[in-house]
Amino acid sequence: MHSSNRALPPLATLLPFESAARWESFTRAAQELNLTQAAISRQVRALETDLGVALFERRNRAVHLTPAGRELADTIASGLGKIAEHACALRGSNNPLRVTLFCQLCEAFYWLMPRLADFHRRHPDIDLKLTTSTRPLTEQHEPFDVALQTQGRPCGSHRLAFTGSDSIFPVCSPNHPAASATPIPLKRLVEHDLLHYRPASPDWIEWPQWLQAVGAPDVAPRLGRHFDSYPLLIQAAVAGHGIALGWRRSTERLIASGSLVRPVAERLDQPEALEIYTPPNAFDRYASRALLGWLRETLESE
Repeated sequence: MHSSNRALPPLATLLPFESAARWESFTRAAQELNLTQAAISRQVRALETDLGVALFERRNRAVHLTPAGRELADTIASGLGKIAEHACALRGSNNPLRVTLFCQLCEAFYWLMPRLADFHRRHPDIDLKLTTSTRPLTEQHEPFDVALQTQGRPCGSHRLAFTGSDSIFPVCSPNHPAASATPIPLKRLVEHDLLHYRPASPDWIEWPQWLQAVGAPDVAPRLGRHFDSYPLLIQAAVAGHGIALGWRRSTERLIASGSLVRPVAERLDQPEALEIYTPPNAFDRYASRALLGWLRETLESE
């Protein structure tokens, strides 16, 4: 017997534990795996006995992960995700016409979707699957062939293929008072209500950083409405609720249609704002090459 086999816990316990840990519920895990709650409980107990540590706290008919349980759950989820990714890659490696693109939600909604028709027109033979998330690609457990996300987000061991530029500038409704005589000086910008986006990730540029970057560090923005969703922030600007910081690639169509205007002339250019990745050990397939080529051409042409 290989030495690693002796170190491994009972393999039959890992899936029940991972599901129970993800849901923090034996009942939900049982439903997911088509087992009984008692069977889930027995498997978790067996794993705890084998490891000699408590993985769950059991109280008031509820279960909560212990620190040791949470650490083990993260390890198992990561390992199972890699196994699933490789298995799917092997299954699809013989299909050169299938490709999966993981895209950050905002970029997918505002930039990618209006352009996908061009990709399908050029490559009608390719089956493209699009998956989106507000989380970085390191937290994407489903396999993908190509990923697009903004600069500064965790990328793990994924390989950077190329980057794309973008720029950041204030936007507001054409009916907003700041739009009455554009462009206005930066010092007048903060006389108006500013809209703020506060995502969980630290890569977002907020008003103080933007003002400093464009040469107005002494201009202090007023407090305003806060949003936890970039699409909501942009819609609030369209509706006239204030001035938001917008990215060119996600607001250009709204500006072209007249739904938004730029109240000031200043902008912050980001030469490598968008990053395109491929997984480590990715298969070199026709569909992946076609998608990467189309993304590079489209990003560079705009």
